[in-house]
Amino acid sequence: MSAPSLLTPVLGDLYALQVPIPYPMGFVTVLLDAPRGGPVTMIDTALDTPEAQAAIEAGLAALGLHWPDIDRVVITHHHPDHYGLAGVVEERSGAAVFMLDVEIGRGERYWHLWEEWLPGHIKHLRDHGLPPETLATLEADSRRTRERVQPAGRVQPLREGQEVTLSGRPWEVLWLPGHADGHLGLWSEQDSVLIAGDAILPRISPNVGLYAYTRPDPLGDYLQTLGKLEALNPARAVVGHHGPLMTGVQARARELRAHHHERLDFMAAQAASAPRTAYDLSLAMFPRDLNISGRRFALAETLAHLEHLRLLGQLYRTWQEDQGAWVYHA
Repeated sequence: MSAPSLLTPVLGDLYALQVPIPYPMGFVTVLLDAPRGGPVTMIDTALDTPEAQAAIEAGLAALGLHWPDIDRVVITHHHPDHYGLAGVVEERSGAAVFMLDVEIGRGERYWHLWEEWLPGHIKHLRDHGLPPETLATLEADSRRTRERVQPAGRVQPLREGQEVTLSGRPWEVLWLPGHADGHLGLWSEQDSVLIAGDAILPRISPNVGLYAYTRPDPLGDYLQTLGKLEALNPARAVVGHHGPLMTGVQARARELRAHHHERLDFMAAQAASAPRTAYDLSLAMFPRDLNISGRRFALAETLAHLEHLRLLGQLYRTWQEDQGAWVYHA
C-alpha cells in the first residue's frame, strides 16, 4: 500500500497522523494501524475539538476506514491532548481502550473524579505559593480543559513487558514515567522503532511536573526513563509533538538529562540564596511572561525539581504560617 498523503508511514501498515490541538505545540501525533485482516488500532486520540475530529476522520478515510472500523485504542498517557477523544472513539466504534495499569489507577481516574479532586489540586498549588489572583482564574481554565476530555467508559490494563501486535509485529509495552506517572511506550526491537508519546521530544523538554495526584518524585522517575531510552537507543521514535518521527534519541536523552541537572543546580543555588516558595522560585526558573496555563506548568515543573532535591536531602521545606505556603531553603 502506498502511503496516503495525509499520513506519514512509520512501519508496514502503521501510519502517523498530525492532529491539530489549540496548544503551543500545534499538533499531536495519532497513530493508525490497519493491517489486512485487522485489528485496526488507534494510538492516542487527541483532544475533543471539531478540528481534531475532522482531522482524524480524514486520516481514517485516507486508509478507507471510518470510526466504526476501529477495534482498539491504546493510550500513551492520560493528558488531555492524548486522551481527550477516547470516550468518543469508544462510543462510535465499540473499540476496547487500553492504558498502562499504572496510569489507570490515578491519571485516568482523575478525569472521572475531576470535580472531587479539583479542590485538592487547587490547594496543592496554593500551598506552594500560587497567588490568589492566579488561583481565581485557575478553576475556569481547568474547566475549559475538562470539557474537551471525554474519558472512556471502561479502560483495560496493559502491563510492562506485555506484547502488543502492530503491523504484524510484536511490540513490547514499556513503562516510561516522568511526564506522566503511567506513561506507556511501545518498542519494536526487530525494527528499532519506539512509539514514545511525550516521553522524549525533539524541540522542547517534556513537562515534568509535580501535581496533587502524582507520584512523589516525577523528576527522579524521568531521569530513570531517560536512562532507559539511552540504553534502548532506537533508530527512530514516533513522538507526540514536533514530529511525528525523530532520530538521535540517545543523544537527545543525554541532552535532556544535562538540562535537568543544570536546573537542579540552579534551583539549589536559588533556594540557598534566599528561602522562597516554589512559585517564587518558578519566576526565577521561568522568568518570561506566561499565561495562566503556562505559569501552572512552570510551578509544577519547578516543584518537581525542588522535591527531587528535598528527597535527596539537599534542600528542606518549612511551612510558613504567615504566607500560608511551604518555603524551600538549604
